[in-house]
Amino acid sequence: MKLIRTTSYEELSQQAAAEIISRIQSNHRLNLGLATGSTPTGVYKQLIEDHKKNKTSYKEINTFNLDEYIGIAKKDPHSYHYFMCENLFHHIDIPLDQTHIPDGTAKDLKEECLRYEQFIQEHGGIDLQILGIGQNGHIGFNEPGTPFDSRTHIIMLAESTRKANSRFFDSLEEVPKQAITMGIASIMASMEIFLLVSGTSKAEALARLMNGAVSEQFPASVLKKHPNVTIFADNEAAALL
Repeated sequence: MKLIRTTSYEELSQQAAAEIISRIQSNHRLNLGLATGSTPTGVYKQLIEDHKKNKTSYKEINTFNLDEYIGIAKKDPHSYHYFMCENLFHHIDIPLDQTHIPDGTAKDLKEECLRYEQFIQEHGGIDLQILGIGQNGHIGFNEPGTPFDSRTHIIMLAESTRKANSRFFDSLEEVPKQAITMGIASIMASMEIFLLVSGTSKAEALARLMNGAVSEQFPASVLKKHPNVTIFADNEAAALL
């Protein structure tokens, strides 16, 4: 794993975005795996700014999101579909039919998991996957205890994850208890991975990732087994290293 330390969240966002743009410019048909949450929003702002200024094109890019809440409609402001449209897709030139997110309202959720996994593979797999890390080490919505050989699946969200995500809702009760997520094996099949880590709340998780053992009880630890991972961390997140 390669660690890039930055002085601030803004610098983290700028450096990660520059590397993503570089990959897009060298492969106009890049399959890009995307994440939601607070951490990647700075990167998305940088991508939008670059698109407006430098005309980097996404017309041939396919995107695949890590996860989606179960039971929330696409147009609901709490859905990850809505989040991606508001924070990236509606501001660049990517055709919306080339943006792919699991359907958390599918009638047959197990079938949707199989469909999404197969869909990624039919497109040739993910070239570059963007990840964040949860305080408990989750990647995507793969909570502690998720098998390393898991593919896209339904997950019960840990209470700590629901509490962390409740800042996006009016109350904890509104936060869904389940989600569809790419599995750990799905993520590990990506050709390259960028892990974004920001803030003091993620310092313990980053220290455990860098210095701890590989264990299914800390899902992010599996990244040590991947041949091409770059971690972008600001000073606050890297404080315990």
